[in-house]
Amino acid sequence: MTQKDTLFAQPYEAVGAFQFDESVVSVFPDMIQRSVPGYQTILTGIGELTPRFAQPQSRIYDLGCSLGAATLTMRRKLENTPCQIIAVDNSAAMIERATSYLAAFHSEVQVDFVLDDIAEIAISNASIVVLNFTLQFISPDKREALLQKIYQGLNPGGVLILSEKIHFDAPPIQEAIEHLHLQFKRANGYSELEISQKRASLENVLISDSAEQHLSRLKKVGFDHAAIWLQAYNFASFLAIKNEKVPRETST
Repeated sequence: MTQKDTLFAQPYEAVGAFQFDESVVSVFPDMIQRSVPGYQTILTGIGELTPRFAQPQSRIYDLGCSLGAATLTMRRKLENTPCQIIAVDNSAAMIERATSYLAAFHSEVQVDFVLDDIAEIAISNASIVVLNFTLQFISPDKREALLQKIYQGLNPGGVLILSEKIHFDAPPIQEAIEHLHLQFKRANGYSELEISQKRASLENVLISDSAEQHLSRLKKVGFDHAAIWLQAYNFASFLAIKNEKVPRETST
């Protein structure tokens, strides 16, 4: 049974920086469902995109896999396509819980959980890479290099699914959409104390980009096509496709 998120329900004299430790792991499913509008729809979309882009005998990477929700969603759609899923997270608590969670569901699809920094792992023979609310926790000066590595490790025709909290450069728009997100959290039972303390905890830990920054970066690293396929308030999921390169005919 999912444990309710009450991590910030009591007042603290000083709120520490947000960490994906055991306390967060125990309430993470409840936390993300009540904090991220459109989260379940994103997972459903990842599942539906999987059989469309999964290439036989290729690898699928779930980078920043947390409890393995995206991994499980993709694995369920891969029964007829022989692939290996590599799920990576730098939180030992997340990897331990995800391994136990997926073990409860039988599948012939190979899943390898890896405890590591996603900036350090090699990516090769990939047909799908998922960064589901992960890049926002990576230092901004390291984001382009990570996306470049992903692009280079993707096979022609491969895709990156990138989901992120985004911000808006125009203050009136940013303020209006922040209001909508706050109302979403209030409607899901979070108190003003919980909202304010979690915001303080995430400050300088979750650093968002604008949609334009994401699209510009994806284009810069080489993706032929990139667009938002789903957006709910200030949360968006991008689909970036690496096309098959067809050599140009040369005239003789």
